[in-house]
Amino acid sequence: MLEVEDIHTFYGLSHILFGVSLSVEQGQVACLLGRNGAGKTTTLKSILGLAPPRQGRIRFKEEDITGKAPFRLVRRGIGYVPDDRRIFADLTVGENLEIAARQGDRRDLWDKKRVYELFPDLERFEDRKGGFLSGGEQKMLAIGRALMGNPEFLLLDEPTEGLAPALVRVLGETITTLKEAGLTVLLAEQNVKFTLKMSDYGYIIDNGRICYRGTVEELTENEEVKRTCGLVPGMQRLVKDALLDRIAAAVEQDQ
Repeated sequence: MLEVEDIHTFYGLSHILFGVSLSVEQGQVACLLGRNGAGKTTTLKSILGLAPPRQGRIRFKEEDITGKAPFRLVRRGIGYVPDDRRIFADLTVGENLEIAARQGDRRDLWDKKRVYELFPDLERFEDRKGGFLSGGEQKMLAIGRALMGNPEFLLLDEPTEGLAPALVRVLGETITTLKEAGLTVLLAEQNVKFTLKMSDYGYIIDNGRICYRGTVEELTENEEVKRTCGLVPGMQRLVKDALLDRIAAAVEQDQ
């Protein structure tokens, strides 16, 4: 569904991404793991046209979208939830959702009612201004607003940042629900254990380069992940724990 091929992205004279390539299949949850400053956010911004690459190609549903304006990509079915949420603080929850509404081509359209079913707390605060919401509530609103655009593909940038553990669990359930609803997701994160619990495929980025890629199982078994990337202390143990959690959840579901 999405193909990023050998992109090089700059901020002014600063070279940030060096030949980044990745792909995401339809219906997949893929993750982009890395420490702060590794290039995760820039990769997502390059895809959405906020930081167009100077070299390389980006294709969405086989169409070359390299450097296209963000609003055109939203119309083509790409949603984006930035790490800093970017909600409208002076608008109410309901107004934040309504302003982003866009009709899609599918029958199972996202509207306010469906967003409120996903995030019941937002319905309770429908008339509250966005600036008076907690960080977790603002994150829910940012995701809900992106869904109101009825995307087929969702870019999530650091969704767990600053959230309490209870809200991180809720967010994990939300991403799983979105996958079951048919959305394709590219998730940029540094929370390894959280991310691998719900991902089908992973990329590890460091210093603007993809240094490893593979399934969750491959990330678990390959020592190169720990030796070469060293993104998180005890990363290998966390990856194994994430895999065991996924296996246990699958067994429980089958019973």
